[in-house]
Amino acid sequence: MPNRLAEEKSPYLLQHAENPVDWYPWGDEAFAAARELDRPIFLSIGYATCHWCHVMEHESFEDEEVARLMNETFVNVKVDREERPDIDGIYMSVAQLMGGQGGWPLTIVMTPERLPFFSGTYFPRESRFGRPGMVDLVPRIGHLWSTRREDLSASADAVRANLEKLESGVPSGRAPGPDTLNRGFEELTREHDSMHGGFGRAPKFPTPHRLLFLLRYWRRTGNARALEIVERTLDAMRAGGVFDQVGFGFHRYSTDAGWLLPHFEKMLYDQALLTMACVEAYQVTGAERHARVAREVIEYVLRDLTDPTGGFHSAEDADSEGEEGRFYVWTEAELREVVGGENADLAVTVWGVRPEGNFTDEATGLRTGANIPHLPVPAETLAASIGMESTELLARLETSRRRLFERRKERIRPLKDDKVLTDWNGLMIAALAKASVALDEPRYLSAAERAADFLWSVMWQEGRLLHRYRKGDAEIDGNLDDYAFLAWAEIELHQASQDLRHLERARRLTDAMLDLFGDGPEDGLYFAPAGREDLIVRRREVYDGAIPSGNSAALSNLLRLARLTAEPRYEREADAIAKAFGAVVEAHPAAFTWFLSGLEFVADGGRELVIAGDPDSGEAEEMLRTSRRGYRPHLVTILRPAAMPGARPSDGSDAGSIAPFLAEFEPESSSGATAWLCRGLMCERPVTRASDLADLLEIEA
Repeated sequence: MPNRLAEEKSPYLLQHAENPVDWYPWGDEAFAAARELDRPIFLSIGYATCHWCHVMEHESFEDEEVARLMNETFVNVKVDREERPDIDGIYMSVAQLMGGQGGWPLTIVMTPERLPFFSGTYFPRESRFGRPGMVDLVPRIGHLWSTRREDLSASADAVRANLEKLESGVPSGRAPGPDTLNRGFEELTREHDSMHGGFGRAPKFPTPHRLLFLLRYWRRTGNARALEIVERTLDAMRAGGVFDQVGFGFHRYSTDAGWLLPHFEKMLYDQALLTMACVEAYQVTGAERHARVAREVIEYVLRDLTDPTGGFHSAEDADSEGEEGRFYVWTEAELREVVGGENADLAVTVWGVRPEGNFTDEATGLRTGANIPHLPVPAETLAASIGMESTELLARLETSRRRLFERRKERIRPLKDDKVLTDWNGLMIAALAKASVALDEPRYLSAAERAADFLWSVMWQEGRLLHRYRKGDAEIDGNLDDYAFLAWAEIELHQASQDLRHLERARRLTDAMLDLFGDGPEDGLYFAPAGREDLIVRRREVYDGAIPSGNSAALSNLLRLARLTAEPRYEREADAIAKAFGAVVEAHPAAFTWFLSGLEFVADGGRELVIAGDPDSGEAEEMLRTSRRGYRPHLVTILRPAAMPGARPSDGSDAGSIAPFLAEFEPESSSGATAWLCRGLMCERPVTRASDLADLLEIEA
């Protein structure tokens, strides 16, 4: 019989709707039941594509005996961390404060007032190897609740006090300067794995915002080591099993240092941020291989993660048919049969396929006979070693890939988490907009604008953003990341299209963000809006983890908007954020690399390019194309129409309202275009030819 989760929209909650555990969704009904029954709350947090969440469900939550114990002892609450990252963030901090290791599934036991006194992650049914099992753990907690209530309450009060102290401890001070940027680079250099690329040891995560910072650092300083780290990491990831060599897209992370053995889930935010990194690496180097990877990732997203509405789905699972990675791996015999002919030997060699398999079981370490296609030797290098032209090898490999891709369609596909999240969609839209310019692909811009228009029509309601859409239902008030990432997307859309409605949207989102998430000029921005009463503490987040923090994104957005609109408030707010978190960032700069990217904008000085003239004129278009060549991350461009309308149309496209300073920039003729390159609106002499603009940009570079 279905439990209360059957009425939810979250794919993760729906996965547990048939459990014998009497699950509640997070909300007043659950808290009231806990108070009425005088029971602690068992809070389980995870997400739809989480492998160990599936394992715990199958071992424990589907077990009748475990369910009986839980139902007798607790009020049981399920939370999708992707729907409610505010809840997840609080209780993940709890787990870390209580000395545990963070991760999902996240298990918290707390009082009916939502104050935690026990934390953990995955628990099996029975105790083993020092890890308590649910059949032992649940009665033990129940006994403590009955006999040592005061001790548990005191522990919970102490946890809450530490949380409040942690969140109130954001010091004000000075904004970090160039020395902090240098130390961030030095920390990343020390952490870099020079053999395999990436940072640190296994497990190894992409963290593409680190690469984006290094590219900006290289741009300002000319330090070749920064660019070397970026290229080494991108090349190693593309060659590894962490990249889906058959269907494209990046898996979540690698369990080994060499990027071979992934956890196979695919997350939208990884595709977005890695696309940005590849695009910018291409802009820096002109190396086609980086552009090719960006195109491959986008192909995967547009093909497999696009909702009929135009928005983008959240993720694909690691598991299919009850096994992690089953959809993605091949035996040698199977691969040879599918590829066939003279290409079979070549495919086996190029993709590192072995008779015994290269895929080892994570629990036992034993080889399974299955292979993860990867590139142990670069294709170009292999081609030279066997006396084959690299173009021929790549063409034959592409033929083999297509055959495997078509055969793979016959397999049972992993579950797709088809909810549309505003924040992650913002990242993907921004990536598509950047790629459309750098790779000269108008269809990428079309896909980005379609997604943005969908979000704007459905998720923006009465001046506030919603966080989640699924199957016709949009709900859950947006968090800081939703506003900051969608504003980021709208800025990138404006830069790609010069359509002023995107700049107007970015301003509206940013203004709402500052109003809803600020609490004083020196405090930075909170993750959740004011008035969310179901949270035991209101958090401020600046750590750039799997994705950049909302404060880091807001910092960069505000700096760019200040230059695009000449609105001094935006620069003041950016300065306030930089000062609020200055001491935290200075302590360990490498943990805040997208924040550092915002500071790179300040250190470099930023540039504004104003082009005035008929948007349809050939000269204006050529000037835009000129400005987009190469890598200029700190240049913002705005096109001023030849005529500045006085009234604001309903679509918000009036330049006079959105960027009033543009009235000062009159084109020298009505038929051509005039460009000014400025730093803080202190401008160089105007130019009227694209060739002169090219010279000016080169000098400023």
